[in-house]
Amino acid sequence: MVKEALLARAIPDFAAYETVLPEQGYGEGSRIDFLLRQAGLPDVYLEVKSVTLARRSGLAEFPDSVTARGARHLGALAGMARQGHRAALLYLVVRSDATSVGVAADIDPAYATASAEARAAGVEVLARATDLSRWSVTLGRALPLR
Repeated sequence: MVKEALLARAIPDFAAYETVLPEQGYGEGSRIDFLLRQAGLPDVYLEVKSVTLARRSGLAEFPDSVTARGARHLGALAGMARQGHRAALLYLVVRSDATSVGVAADIDPAYATASAEARAAGVEVLARATDLSRWSVTLGRALPLR
């Protein structure tokens, strides 16, 4: 779904990018979900995380369990941002009741720390809802971060 949205230029933050390369190696043995390229613009290293947890009305949270891998991904993105590259994390909320997205720091404090460090390093963090129906799941509106 995210690849289709990127190719259709349906995510405004990345609409200027024509080339969408999935599963690209980068950094020290890491793979990024998408590498976006466009002549005249900096490459974008984009990681996507699927969000399903909700414990409070309207708030979707990531992660839903301890994720050393997720923290590693944030560290790799932060490294790219520190080197002057454009790095981004997209939380894709796969539930219909979310009005905002946050980090579940009580579930994984190390991920929460990595998230704060990544943002401080310049990693862009975005969240998008999904529109769910009986027959399809499509990209929805932007959601605010908490």
